[in-house]
Amino acid sequence: MYFDSVGDLLRMSGHGSYVWFCYGATVFVLVTLVVVARRRRKQAELQIRAIVRRKNATSATTK
Repeated sequence: MYFDSVGDLLRMSGHGSYVWFCYGATVFVLVTLVVVARRRRKQAELQIRAIVRRKNATSATTK
């Protein structure tokens, strides 16, 4: 095993704070991207449904 203990793994020869910060920042960015993408998709779906409803309502009244 590369590290002798969990403490050594966390410290990583003095570079641990940088490495773990980068991992944390990466995870934060990826989670944020997923959340934003899901919200935008839901908004787009709602807008499309509203447009379709309006179009159907307009075509029903013109018949």
